[in-house]
Amino acid sequence: MNQIHLVSHPLISHKLTILRDKQTESNYFRHMVKEITQLLMFPATQALALQHKQITTPVTTMTGQTLQSSVIVIPIMRAGLGMLDAFTDMIPTAQVGHIGIVRDEKTLQPTTYIEKIPFIAAKTSVFILDPMLATGGTLVKAIDRLKEKGAKNITYLGLVGVQTGIDYVVKHHPDVVMYLAARDSHLNEKGYIVPGLGDCGDRLYGTEH
Repeated sequence: MNQIHLVSHPLISHKLTILRDKQTESNYFRHMVKEITQLLMFPATQALALQHKQITTPVTTMTGQTLQSSVIVIPIMRAGLGMLDAFTDMIPTAQVGHIGIVRDEKTLQPTTYIEKIPFIAAKTSVFILDPMLATGGTLVKAIDRLKEKGAKNITYLGLVGVQTGIDYVVKHHPDVVMYLAARDSHLNEKGYIVPGLGDCGDRLYGTEH
């Protein structure tokens, strides 16, 4: 499965341990999510096409390189919003869309409650952000919709996932490239990733109860 990339780096391992710790408070949790996302972005964006551009430096003229095609980033709400600033800080020209998907706690089936997606051209690079890849249902639903909108080049960035979810996405969308900071053990009876991070949305925004 060469479309699945587990990004191994000492800084990611260090920051992910802080992220997993239930004692980590929301403000620090948000900071760790942002920093890990930035570390994931380097390998995830290495295939972006470049084009030549003539510029003048303070010393001379030269041919530089700029991004050739447009980039759209789609955070899956609400936990994906915690990864968004990391992405737009690195690529400020990226357009931003939003997909809101909620998972039924009993059936674990995803339902879309909001969708705002910019126009997607054939060569647009689309990046989906969602910290947790559990059953894979939410991600597959989002990819389905983006392909309906014309997306042909889709990359997913996540923090932790399990093989069950990875397999489900690969089964339905074998062309989508995925980058994860960690592959965890399994899902518990409630559909939570183990050892996981807990409810990432609640921990991002301090709404745990």
